[in-house]
Amino acid sequence: MKKNWILAAWLLGSALVTPALAGERGPGAIDEGGRWVGAWASAQQRADATNLPPAPGFADSTLRQIVHVSIGGKKMRVRFSNEFGDAALTIPSAHVALAGAGGAIRPESDKRLTFDGQPSVTIPPGAPMFSDPVDFDLAALSDLAVTIRLQGAPNDVTTHPGARATSYLQAGDAASAAELPTAARTSHWYFLSGVDVLVKNRGAAVVTLGDSITDGRGSTTDQNGRWPDALARRLQANRSTAGIGVLNAGIGGNRVLNDGLGPNALARLDRDVLSQSGVRWLIVLEGINDLGTRTNARARKEHAATARELIGAYQQIVLRAHAQNIRVYGATILPCEGSSYFNPDLEADRQAINLWIRTSGRLDGVIDFDAAARDPRKPSQLAAAADSGDRLHPADAGYKIMADAIDLKLFAK
Repeated sequence: MKKNWILAAWLLGSALVTPALAGERGPGAIDEGGRWVGAWASAQQRADATNLPPAPGFADSTLRQIVHVSIGGKKMRVRFSNEFGDAALTIPSAHVALAGAGGAIRPESDKRLTFDGQPSVTIPPGAPMFSDPVDFDLAALSDLAVTIRLQGAPNDVTTHPGARATSYLQAGDAASAAELPTAARTSHWYFLSGVDVLVKNRGAAVVTLGDSITDGRGSTTDQNGRWPDALARRLQANRSTAGIGVLNAGIGGNRVLNDGLGPNALARLDRDVLSQSGVRWLIVLEGINDLGTRTNARARKEHAATARELIGAYQQIVLRAHAQNIRVYGATILPCEGSSYFNPDLEADRQAINLWIRTSGRLDGVIDFDAAARDPRKPSQLAAAADSGDRLHPADAGYKIMADAIDLKLFAK
């Protein structure tokens, strides 16, 4: 009996001191001789009727999703999410492989994921779940296929609707199949929220918190044309920044102070930014939806956000990020004259917010997207070279203009 008590005390003591010896806590903690850093991420929201899966659904099917990672490594793990589920989500099996064309994989790269050594996992409502680490030769800027078997799902489905990437859904069990020839196609991600890699150098990640402009509306599907994608390519091309992962936490229609499509930015900050693996920097580009939806706020029984309140919210983001030793860079809000949002009051408040971003000194740095993407002859509207056509969202070329405006010295280690 005494021996059992001593053993239990030793095990408890080991569990308590190990994180301190590692020198770091949290999802990016030192592990197995390296450090976990996010290579890809998406922000989750509850599916509505417009973004539920096509037939055959999740009752008895295989879901293959393609993600474009920013950095690479020799060991990786995948994070799944049942954030908005009203019941537990069971994944009977999950695989990773290098993606081929049209939903195919490179079969020689296919590996089964495990969870605490088991091939299946049940994720409680509201929870994320990391897979066990798996040896995998994952190159930077490569496409990874994550395939899961499903035999049912909660009524409330956790998704990222604005994937701008094609996912494949086929009836039956085909988790390790080289091809999915009869799969239905959809441009949403489901239950998949992150990919981390183990790095042995001083790698770190930058999170881009935003709305549809960060999520990439107006960019070409399957071409990775969002401005965070273009930033990842620039970082990879520079030897001193090649170890920096880019994690896109944009949600189309998102707002800073009011819920919209997805929880408001203040509400989702912990989940989508502060809990990401190895994050060192945060870029905030959000607020245009708060300003643009004010005209019918009363009909929706919402508070109409003011410029002063938005500036106060940005300062709250800075305070919470600084508590986690994360540097915060403010990005100026793009012009939108010609869109359905535009009115003189919006423009005045946009200018006031951008002035605060540029001059307040409360941020750790400024990224002036407004100056880069506006029409110099009419600064209240996007330049023709940047505009997707709706006068609100850039296209691929506009997103590249935005990424090119970012000073890579902001990410000096």
